[in-house]
Amino acid sequence: MSDTNELLGASAVALSSMLDTRRISAVELLEACIERIEALNPKINAFTATCYARARREAAAADAAFGRGERKGLLQGLPIGIKDLEETEGLLTTYGSPLFRDNVPSMDNVFVRRLREAGAIVVGKTNVPEMGAGANTFNPVWGATGNPFDPRLNAGGSSGGSAAALAVDMVPIASGSDTGGSLRIPAAKCGVVGLRTSPGLVPSERKPLGWTPLAVVGPMARNVEDAWLQLAATAGMSGTDPLSYPLPIPQAGREGALPCADLSRLRVGYTEDFGVCEVDDAIREVFRAKVRALSTHFALCEPVDFDLADAHRTFDVLRAEAFVAGLREAYERDPDSLGPNPRANYEMGASLSLGDCVWAHAAQTRLFRQFQRLFDRYDLILSPTTPVSPFPWAQPHAKAINGVTLDNYYRWLALTYVVTLVTNPALSLPCGPDHAGMPFGLQVVGRFRGDFELLSAARALEAVCDASPVTRRPKPDIARLLRSDVDLRTLVTHPPGQGGAAGTKAAAAV
Repeated sequence: MSDTNELLGASAVALSSMLDTRRISAVELLEACIERIEALNPKINAFTATCYARARREAAAADAAFGRGERKGLLQGLPIGIKDLEETEGLLTTYGSPLFRDNVPSMDNVFVRRLREAGAIVVGKTNVPEMGAGANTFNPVWGATGNPFDPRLNAGGSSGGSAAALAVDMVPIASGSDTGGSLRIPAAKCGVVGLRTSPGLVPSERKPLGWTPLAVVGPMARNVEDAWLQLAATAGMSGTDPLSYPLPIPQAGREGALPCADLSRLRVGYTEDFGVCEVDDAIREVFRAKVRALSTHFALCEPVDFDLADAHRTFDVLRAEAFVAGLREAYERDPDSLGPNPRANYEMGASLSLGDCVWAHAAQTRLFRQFQRLFDRYDLILSPTTPVSPFPWAQPHAKAINGVTLDNYYRWLALTYVVTLVTNPALSLPCGPDHAGMPFGLQVVGRFRGDFELLSAARALEAVCDASPVTRRPKPDIARLLRSDVDLRTLVTHPPGQGGAAGTKAAAAV
């Protein structure tokens, strides 16, 4: 393994320590990341617009600060990829939509601002589906993001670019967001960690419906401790998000490090399908094998029965509300300006009545209360993160599972959106390969607003997983990926700015 590979493969926490002690420089780390992006982005199309010139200036400034013994924040000197749904000052932000092909915001949103105030160095934007709609990262502006384990397969979505970039060590940390699984699903499909935070823990100002708990922003990383590092830098109160609240940290964690929970004291329930989700038979068997491998480490590990019969319709209505709020102006101006998924979501929402909306909010409240009662008996609940192994990105979505036709393009996300509805924090943890040799994600659900405790448990669980090839985090074969004849840049006919589908030149003058 080369020195560059060793550097890029180091965790964000380890890199932060090396920067602090000046064993490496921020410039050296950034240049290694840029070199990796330039080499691999044509294969997987994880990054869109980049801002290398500005990043280089910021890396040099970080090195000067380290030289003076100054510490700006938890993420000082660490390169980061920002999901292309987040507004970034001076850097192209398209939301994967032709409507925003030339949109360069004048300021960072609060999430990005906190990351940069903590010292993170934004390298560029990571790819998304159009308007974030769907769990297959493809849009008419930048094209498709391929899975790093097989670039002909999908990387999940909508944080697919972030997950793919992390899997091949383009950056040590990346941002994500999650409504129905947009952070957890790509993490599972690319073999990285994605944390759906409790609503309001990390403030988001881009929600037009500020009181809805469905959409959250949060960390993506290659291991649990790195996810905690990003969370600690971004969590807390903000006047931009009415759901925001401070991160409660037990005394044991106030030194900054994330402790490992004692798994032998934890009571765990597990489910293959939450009683209402279609799950491929092969994934069910893989999940059972993972549970068998892990179960002896817990105080209790048993199956859980669920009654979530209203979950699908509830999510349909609440999700559609959010799309109406976000897309009304564009739809009324020109419906054809929206792609098929955003347009379908808007039209579903526009057809709803007040009675439909009231019913859905009441149903969500019932589901929430019912779900919380489970934690009288359990500390964690485990499930698969996704119901199918990655399929070709040219296939927009899973249309059927085990021969059962799904009734819309996002129904295959049910394993994650049922957890969205009850608002508990949930993490996708890499847990070895699935039956097809692709990454398998274990969804770990914690108590209501128990993000810190969830991360502590997940860190301990990660250590157990690392001890066995059955459950150890898989890593893509970089050499094989470089030899691949796939070039995803050829798929975009009208890229923005001056860059191709890989976006390595767009906004590069920032």
